[in-house]
Amino acid sequence: MKKENNLRWAGLSLFVLLMDGLSKYEVTQTFTLGQAKAMGPYLNLVFVYNRGTAFGLLSHSAVWAYWFLTVLALVVSVAIVVGLYQLPRNENWQGCGLAFVLGGALGNVWDRLTLGRVIDFIDFHIQSWHFATFNVADAAITVGAVMLLWKIVRGKVM
Repeated sequence: MKKENNLRWAGLSLFVLLMDGLSKYEVTQTFTLGQAKAMGPYLNLVFVYNRGTAFGLLSHSAVWAYWFLTVLALVVSVAIVVGLYQLPRNENWQGCGLAFVLGGALGNVWDRLTLGRVIDFIDFHIQSWHFATFNVADAAITVGAVMLLWKIVRGKVM
């Protein structure tokens, strides 16, 4: 199949980036650092900073981790843009997955470059067990990665 410009997915990436930024802005304007508010029996909103990756990995590492994560996210973002450009136009599932990952990666890179850390605020929990606190960008990356893994499992990647 002829490959056509598939950068139309940039709109979805931009939407993810904007929703991530707006949600983080709202949290920083509404909450003080560390403040939590119960939103239901399994969900809290809590304003925290994370210097590491998803799930707090590398959060206590030296400065090298900051630069490693920032450069890695930028390199992956460039690779995704190239991949989207080369993706056949009818590959909607894969295009959507890549767009989610791109938007999420750029959302967290923005935080790292402007704040030196990432704002997290979504806290799922069951009684006293808490899942890692995350944000819209992390959720988008996770959804996008699952979509791409599904394509791999089904054996239909690019």
